[in-house]
Amino acid sequence: MIKRHNNSTTINKASSPTRIALQKFAKNKIAMASLIFLILIAIISIIAPLLAPLPINQQDLLNIKGDMTSQNILGTDSGGRDNFSRLLYAGRMSLSIGLVSTIGMLVIGIAIGVISGFFGGLLDTILMRVTEFVMLFPFLIFAIVLNAALGDKIKNPYGSAIILVAVIIILSWGGIARLVRGKVMQEKENEYFLAAKSIGTPTYKIILKHLLPNILSVVIVQATLTFAGMIVVESGLSFLGFGISKSIPSWGNMLSDAQEGDIISSKPWIWMPPALMIMFTILSINFVGEGLKDAFNPKGRK
Repeated sequence: MIKRHNNSTTINKASSPTRIALQKFAKNKIAMASLIFLILIAIISIIAPLLAPLPINQQDLLNIKGDMTSQNILGTDSGGRDNFSRLLYAGRMSLSIGLVSTIGMLVIGIAIGVISGFFGGLLDTILMRVTEFVMLFPFLIFAIVLNAALGDKIKNPYGSAIILVAVIIILSWGGIARLVRGKVMQEKENEYFLAAKSIGTPTYKIILKHLLPNILSVVIVQATLTFAGMIVVESGLSFLGFGISKSIPSWGNMLSDAQEGDIISSKPWIWMPPALMIMFTILSINFVGEGLKDAFNPKGRK
């Protein structure tokens, strides 16, 4: 009997929901290829100092927006800086802004969504009114105005990145909060939740052991979509000149050199590499998100 119990325990551990989900994700070839691509981009960004042939802010004022040469294989930008070196570094800032913004938004959004959906009543009403106000706030206009007001006063070039991340986090968590609240209210109708409440299970245990695991797939998918969206936000604002400092390489900053009409047609090596990096990175993040969604979907498990 003891031997049979041990075997049963081993089988249960081997076939845990998380293990099954990860095994299913690993069989998704597109999702795995996308994940490998993202890991590769992250590694290249981290070891960029070892790979970059020139310092990222070394200027050659006699070779502004220069052609491809043996020394500058992707030419130079509007400041005479080597495009290839800056491309290697650019992923650092673009991915960091996207990742930090996403984590901050998830923490605030999940916390407010769970509290609002779990407790309901007046607290739910107040939190949802605050959430609606945040969602109605014109994020893009606020970011542009704030940049215009503080841009010249920020001495540290990384200060602009910190401000951008703070603005994104503060003004963009509303959608996640509403999504999580709706999912929590659905879960409250399930038998496991009612049973846990009836036997007096502490609130924090219900939230941590029951609610959060059951909304995991929704949060993961939303996190990947948000991550991709934040990279687009940084790239768009930097392209328009309202993002991070021009001295810091990012995909958006590199794209801003393509605003002159002749560059788009005559020198595609200046803008095409960062454009391709943005496109492939966003596609990869979305493929990973869809793979995780399918893997963690209980209806798809056998």
